[in-house]
Amino acid sequence: MRSVAGLLLVCAFAAESAAQLPPGINVILDGHDIPPGDVSIVVHALDSPEPVLSHLPDVPRNPASVMKMVTTWSALEILGPAWTWQTEIYFDGDFDGATLNGDLAIKGFGDPFLVVEEVWKMLRVLRNLGLERVLGDLVLDDSYFYVTEAEAGRFDESPYRAYNVTPNALLTNFKATRFRFLADPNNRRVRVSTDPPLTNLDIRNRIDLVGGRCRGFQAGISFNVADPGSASRIVFEGEFPQRCNSYELYRAVLRHDTFAFGMIDSLWSELGGRLEGGLRNEEVAEDASLALTWRSRSLGDVIRLVNKNSNNVMTRQLLYTMGAETFEPPGTRAKGVRAIEELLRERGFAIDSLVVDNGAGLSRDARISAALLVQLLQEAARGVYAPEFISSLALGGLDGTTRTRFEGGNGEGRMHLKTGSLDEVSALAGYVHVPNGSTYVMAVFVNTPDAHRGPGNELEDAVVEWIYTLQ
Repeated sequence: MRSVAGLLLVCAFAAESAAQLPPGINVILDGHDIPPGDVSIVVHALDSPEPVLSHLPDVPRNPASVMKMVTTWSALEILGPAWTWQTEIYFDGDFDGATLNGDLAIKGFGDPFLVVEEVWKMLRVLRNLGLERVLGDLVLDDSYFYVTEAEAGRFDESPYRAYNVTPNALLTNFKATRFRFLADPNNRRVRVSTDPPLTNLDIRNRIDLVGGRCRGFQAGISFNVADPGSASRIVFEGEFPQRCNSYELYRAVLRHDTFAFGMIDSLWSELGGRLEGGLRNEEVAEDASLALTWRSRSLGDVIRLVNKNSNNVMTRQLLYTMGAETFEPPGTRAKGVRAIEELLRERGFAIDSLVVDNGAGLSRDARISAALLVQLLQEAARGVYAPEFISSLALGGLDGTTRTRFEGGNGEGRMHLKTGSLDEVSALAGYVHVPNGSTYVMAVFVNTPDAHRGPGNELEDAVVEWIYTLQ
């Protein structure tokens, strides 16, 4: 714990540093009563060794989702942009060209983007091999990762929110289900459908269709899990206003293995196949025959999905993959963190301020200094994979998490950025391209009460506007 004298020294230094900040930035600090000691700002010309603006650059701060930049850049350097994940399908039994008298086994290797469409295409190839009927079980092998994460929801007590999904070597569709509620006035009820369809999910629909205008939290619908152990039975209750017409809600239900089973069983049936058995979660038998290897999108494509949309579980899949590939399977969070730290040390970075935690920034413990992040971004821009990394970031005002920011301003379409937000945390970092052809690298971290409610964005926007005065 810092001494009182130490804290006073930091506050005095912060006040002195703030006095040297541009007036537009100080207006935001003063207007929202943001203590200068709660903020770090670093701005560098891309190839300059010295910053053009620096305020508390070395203080470790929570970067929220900006931490994804560290993880995705490390993945590019360790795995390469052409890296793909494989998913293997095995026949464990006699196959006569149509019927498998035994088990169908699927082994995952951490594909972050094995979504419904990809699973459907994979199973369609399997059907084209002639397989129609499986007399045995569906065996799911997720042993390539060894997950010791705290249970989903420990972060904010919301275990069924899609952003809290934990990693799994056989992650399917991010373990997320879209529930769609549709008013049916003729039958005086509310219809509930799911995407993807899950054959093993029990939905109890107790929603009343009522009159009145559309309003209320979640359009008046409450989501409850009747079976917390497996989340296999969910209950919807409440009063759904008829004028809402339709509403969509995303939630993570079932366990990883039961979710994958329910989705695969449903898709296999749609393709005309039959699965007679149940689910077993275990390693593929050594004497099983490899029938199909499915390849994922390339890492270069995957990190665009990660950074532009700030996908947490995909980022965590990257961390586990780096752990497994840098050292040896199974991939773990600790191995992934070690892989990143060793890479940074090899490149000459001082990483005293770095706490990677889960690599996604969905953490109260993650830390990095603005100076270290800007140094990493400068290194990334000089690297051979610079085009892949920079293009993975959101274009200010045009797409990703910055789609509704910087619209019509100087920076629209002229910035590649990553945003971050948690309760009491706001962050922005990336590349700002000014009209005279210069590029500036910037990082802004705001760790203060209510930073996420707007003041953080205002301060970050003020820094960006100031950069455009440098041309």
